[in-house]
Amino acid sequence: MTEPSFTNDSFRDTIATVDKDGDRIWIYPKKPKGKFTRYRDYVGYSLLAMLFVAPFIRIEGEPLILLNVLDRHFVFFGVVFWPQDFHLFLLGMLTFVLFVVLFTVVYGRIFCGWACPQTIFMELVFRKIEYWMEGDWKEQKALDAAPWDTTKIAKKSVKHFLFFATSFVISNLFLSYLIGTDGLWKIVSDSPQNHLGQLGAMVVFTYVFYFVYARFREQVCTTVCPYGRLQGVMLDKNSINVMYDYVRGESRGFIQRGEDRKQVGKGDCIDCGICVHVCPTGIDIRNGTQLECINCTACIDACDSVMQKIGCDTGLIRYASEEGIAKGQPFKWTKRVIAYTVVLMLLVVSLAALLITRPEVETSILRTPGMLYQSQGKGMYSNLYNLKVVNKTHKAISLQFKLENKKGEIRTVGQEPDVKPKSIAEGAFFIVLNEKDLTSMKTKLKVGVYDGNELIETVETTFIGPASF
Repeated sequence: MTEPSFTNDSFRDTIATVDKDGDRIWIYPKKPKGKFTRYRDYVGYSLLAMLFVAPFIRIEGEPLILLNVLDRHFVFFGVVFWPQDFHLFLLGMLTFVLFVVLFTVVYGRIFCGWACPQTIFMELVFRKIEYWMEGDWKEQKALDAAPWDTTKIAKKSVKHFLFFATSFVISNLFLSYLIGTDGLWKIVSDSPQNHLGQLGAMVVFTYVFYFVYARFREQVCTTVCPYGRLQGVMLDKNSINVMYDYVRGESRGFIQRGEDRKQVGKGDCIDCGICVHVCPTGIDIRNGTQLECINCTACIDACDSVMQKIGCDTGLIRYASEEGIAKGQPFKWTKRVIAYTVVLMLLVVSLAALLITRPEVETSILRTPGMLYQSQGKGMYSNLYNLKVVNKTHKAISLQFKLENKKGEIRTVGQEPDVKPKSIAEGAFFIVLNEKDLTSMKTKLKVGVYDGNELIETVETTFIGPASF
C-alpha cells in the first residue's frame, strides 16, 4: 500500500492512548456534529430499539431470539433449533465468518463504527450521559483537573450512578437473551434465595459492563477485539475506509489571511487538529489507516465543517480507498467490488433458503443393533427397528407409518409414540415382509411418516433377510 509522505513521522513511535512510560492517556473526544453523525445516530438508536424490544416479541409462543446455552435451547426468529440442526449452525457460523472477511475487504470497518454494540453503547448511551453531566471535552478536562469540591463530587457521583444503573439494565437485557423474559421475570419476582446463581451472574455482568464503559472504553477496540486486530490482514489498497486525502491536503499548514495556499505550497489541511479532537480512540486520521480507527465518521463531519468555513470543498476526509486517493479517483463499482458483493448476497440468500426449507419434523428409523431377522412362519420375516422423532413444530403430531415401496406390515411395540409440541419421542416397531418381496440379503425400504393422512417425510432404511437371498 502506498504510504503518505509526511514530514512528521513521530506517530510511528507511539500510540494515542499510552505515553512513553506505558501509562494510560485518557481520551476526551469532542462532541461530534454533522451529517454522518446524525445518520449514525439514526442507525444506532434503531438498533438499540431492536435490541431492547426483541426479547419481548413472541412468534407462536417462542421468543424472537433466545440463546440458552445451558439448556441447549436456541431460537432465532421464533424458530427452535435443536442439536439435530447443528449442521445449520455450523454453516451459519462459516457464512458469518466469510461474510465478515469479504465485507471488510470491500467496505472496511463500517460495522465497527455503525453497528458494533460496543460502539453504539459507548457513543450513543454512556458518552451522551457524560456530555450531559460534565459538558464537552474541554469542560471534562477542566473538571478532572479541578480539586474535589462539592460540584465535582456531585457531578462524578451522579454520572457513575447513571453508568452503573445503565449497566444494570444492559445486564438484564443480555440475561433475557440467555434465559428468556419469562425466566428473567421469575428471578425478579421470586425470592432471591431461589436464584442465587442467576443473581450472581447478573451482578457480574453489571460490573463488567460498568468497567468497560466507565474505564476500559476504547481499549476494547484497540486491544481486546479480534476483529480490529485482524483488519490489517483483511484490508488492501482498494478497501473502502475513512481516509484522509493527503494528495489534496498536504502540505498542511495554518491558514493566513488573504494567502493563496497553492501559491505558497500549502494543501487544504489547515492543521487545526479538530479531526484528532473528535476521535473516540485518539488517533490522527492524517497518519493513514490505523488499527485504532473504527470508521465512526466523527472526523469526516469535523473536517467538513472546517472546510465549509474556509471556503474549501468538503471531503478532505471521506470514505475512500487508498488507490482512489492516490490516483484522485472517486469510488467506483469495480468488477471486484461487484463480484464480492454478489458473493455476499448469495451467502445470505443460501443460508436463508436452508433455514426456510429446514424440515419441521425429523425422523430416524434404524434397525436395532445386534438383532437379526426373525422368522414369523409362512414365509414371513421381521426386523426390529428403533424410532426417534424430533417435533420442531408448535403442535402435537399423530404419527402413522406406512411402507412406500414394499407390501408389508408395521407392528408397533407398545403404544404409538406421543409426539408433543417441541419435543422428542422414541419408540420401536417391527416391519414384517413376505420372503417373495426380499430380493437380497439387504433390502432397501422406504417408510412414510404421516401426521394423520398427511405425509410428513419419507425415511430410508434396510431390511435384513435370510442369507440365501
